[in-house]
Amino acid sequence: MRTIAAVTMVAMLTGSAVAQEAPKPGPEHKLLAKQAGTWTTTMKAGDMEHKGGVKFEMGLGGLWLVGSMESDLGGEKFFGKSMDTYDAKKKKYVSVWFDSMSTTPLTMEGNYGKDKKTLTMVGNGVGMDGKPAKWKSVSKMPDDDTIVMSMYVGDAKEPMFTVTYKRKK
Repeated sequence: MRTIAAVTMVAMLTGSAVAQEAPKPGPEHKLLAKQAGTWTTTMKAGDMEHKGGVKFEMGLGGLWLVGSMESDLGGEKFFGKSMDTYDAKKKKYVSVWFDSMSTTPLTMEGNYGKDKKTLTMVGNGVGMDGKPAKWKSVSKMPDDDTIVMSMYVGDAKEPMFTVTYKRKK
């Protein structure tokens, strides 16, 4: 880990890295920043319901929305971390999810619909069987204080689970 940090610092100090301007948050990052705050979560999976919470904040110079989640999952504590940004080169939002049930991150990318109230992302991760799987999330934001995210695995027509986020006031 220290080697990676040292190599990164050396690369930053070379002439070619200094000549390149650092990215700055744009309107897409401002859209992500609207999610900053503390939220309660209710996850529905089948006939089960799990309660929890998440805190989102903009980090790394305002380029990344960083989330920390804690939830009850069948009587067990569940922890998750998310990092979301807008990749100007790809012209897509990108997301990385890590949690206490896997050592493999879920990576996704996608875009908002024209109304800027629905974000659809697709990506690759590990399925419940431990094998590589295609994932799709659809996050609907009917107002500034509600997000309803449905997660699909493979070619499923019905979500594996749905999480409703409500902003704490």
